[in-house]
Amino acid sequence: MAVILDGKAVAAKVKAEVRERVDALKAEGKRIPCLAVILVGEDPASAVYVRNKKKDCEEVGFISRGYTLPAETTQDELISLIDELNADDTVDGILCQLPVPKHIDSIAVLERIAPDKDVDCFHPVSAGKLFRGTPAMLPCTPAGVIRILDEYSIDIAGKNCVVVGRSNIVGKPAAMMLLDRNGTVTVCHSKTKCLAEVTKSADILVSAVGRANFITGDMIKDGAVVVDVGMNRNAEGKLCGDCDYSSCYEKASYITPVPGGVGPMTRAMLMENTMTAYGIHENEER
Repeated sequence: MAVILDGKAVAAKVKAEVRERVDALKAEGKRIPCLAVILVGEDPASAVYVRNKKKDCEEVGFISRGYTLPAETTQDELISLIDELNADDTVDGILCQLPVPKHIDSIAVLERIAPDKDVDCFHPVSAGKLFRGTPAMLPCTPAGVIRILDEYSIDIAGKNCVVVGRSNIVGKPAAMMLLDRNGTVTVCHSKTKCLAEVTKSADILVSAVGRANFITGDMIKDGAVVVDVGMNRNAEGKLCGDCDYSSCYEKASYITPVPGGVGPMTRAMLMENTMTAYGIHENEER
């Protein structure tokens, strides 16, 4: 049976570390880090995510600026707001919550955010630095995966690492980060043939495919480390991951639960990225 990788506990540790740094800034009378979050429209799930990010900012002591715009906001109006925040020296991180309404080009919006304020790390410059191995900040979800592995002293170097999913948000950056830690990385996707044969070769399996209970116990080898990034609803409407937890739990050496695994880490790493962005801006001002 597996050891549970407690993302909730690790996330609390990350946020406590950030809080300690903010308290030190306050004690020295210095400027406090600020995160600006933009929400366009009234998507219920997005509204929940934005509220949670505000709570995280309060927990670590950041200044939180929220911008809730009506669904009919034009692309030019949204970009104008981003330009204002880019030019505002008191704002360290800018996050535009996705999805945006269909009449807005999300790629154009994300590319408008200044790379040094791109705390989600979606900008092409951020992606390029990750590929080159010189990132200032790391995409929040895959960074959370790596931090969990580090926290439990799970060595990546030399391990066979299989990533299921090739999204720009999780799959591709997770593969690059595992490769940067000297893992031997295979990326699987919807066109992969004999998927189970590939996943059973994994010492470390990261699933980010977005399909409920897609990975079953017979698809992993004994002793594998299983990191489930999925956030899905099963037929009963219950929150679950990509992995069939009960069957994978019996075979894995370590496994993340859903909820309580990677999810809390994504939010915690956003706080860490905002702190990093603050450091970049403070150094530029000196």
